[in-house]
Amino acid sequence: MPTPPEAEKQQTGPEEADQPPSMSSHDAAPPAPPRRNPCCLCWCCCCSCSWNEERRRAWRASRESRLQPLPSCEVCATPTPTPEEVRSWAQSFDKLMHSPAGRSVFREFLRTEYSEENMLFWLACEELKAEANQHVVDEKARLIYEDYVSILSPKEVSLDSRVREGINKKMQEPSAHTFDDAQLQIYTLMHRDSYPRFLSSPAYRALLLQGASQSSSEA
Repeated sequence: MPTPPEAEKQQTGPEEADQPPSMSSHDAAPPAPPRRNPCCLCWCCCCSCSWNEERRRAWRASRESRLQPLPSCEVCATPTPTPEEVRSWAQSFDKLMHSPAGRSVFREFLRTEYSEENMLFWLACEELKAEANQHVVDEKARLIYEDYVSILSPKEVSLDSRVREGINKKMQEPSAHTFDDAQLQIYTLMHRDSYPRFLSSPAYRALLLQGASQSSSEA
């Protein structure tokens, strides 16, 4: 004799009775849309997302090569400074930074103090300000941020919280002048901190003596 439906329900165990009814294929909830990683949409200093990781690794590898000793071809490409030019570097920091040979010598000095990233950041900002293509500006600004502003970078430069906050806002719509305040702050840091030590360094004194001996031999 077949069991009535009511009897079947009464025979159901307590565990089965507590289970929610299964949903049919028509009643199934649609899959949740993939969550967007907020780190890819902002420029916060804590960004640790893996967006475009291969591209980042390639960029960092190229940037790390800049920290290696300068190859002889780059040294040869920099014109040899005249004795007058070398002496002018002691007159003002501006004259030193406006001289290609001066920047090269000063960068080598910063390397000995483990602060070469300050010069590299300043040069990267100069390169950015000379760019007119907005697409290139966006890309260079992002790379500068990752390489010198992000706290995750081994070459992070020293910036105060006010300047960092300003950069984070400007990175929503990058421009060629996104890092102007930061560049000025690093320029001032090099001027006040590294420049006086450079003038009294053995490297600069050697250049002065070399220039003096060259001038005396010509006389």
